[in-house]
Amino acid sequence: MSFNRTEIEEKLWGEGFKRVMGLDEVGRGCLCGPVVAAGVIFEKGITIEGIRDSKSINEKNRLELEEEIKEKALYYVIKEGSLKEIYDLNILWASINTMQKCVEEEGADPDFLLIDGNKYTASLIPHVCIIKGDDKSLSIGAASILAKNYRDRYMKRLDEKFPEFGWKSNVGYPTAHHKNALKKFGYTPHHRLGFNLGTKKIYKTS
Repeated sequence: MSFNRTEIEEKLWGEGFKRVMGLDEVGRGCLCGPVVAAGVIFEKGITIEGIRDSKSINEKNRLELEEEIKEKALYYVIKEGSLKEIYDLNILWASINTMQKCVEEEGADPDFLLIDGNKYTASLIPHVCIIKGDDKSLSIGAASILAKNYRDRYMKRLDEKFPEFGWKSNVGYPTAHHKNALKKFGYTPHHRLGFNLGTKKIYKTS
């Protein structure tokens, strides 16, 4: 039996909202790299088969869905939260701040926000937080896919310079390979030094 992932949007469209933006972020649990957020707005009546939590979709299908999302979305935006923002705000608030960048992007103009998770910042725009929203809402699920694909590509580019850490496959998450490489080589300029990396040795880039 298929699950209706547009039910939440359909209710809001029926109430007169026209620019319902789904928001999600990826990278909170990583040891390195930026946090990345995306926002997606669909027109009333749009549906895309296969959208759900990006972590449960294989890479080939995620990339195919990304193309369909970008083609069918009324609006989409992807933003980064830097290491400095993670240090200054902590990872939770850096993630929320990065989602807020999507909301404030020129041309976005959302009139309702659907946020994955259970916490958001104060906002004049009506909004609701939805736990596991990327599996319950079309627009949140779409945002999850765009954010993950963007961040995975970012980390794979960094892997070309730092192949020891296995970022091509673990994209910065704390796998056994990543942790062992940290113990052997130390951290890079891309690691989040506020996290427990298990090393104090500085990685030599030259």
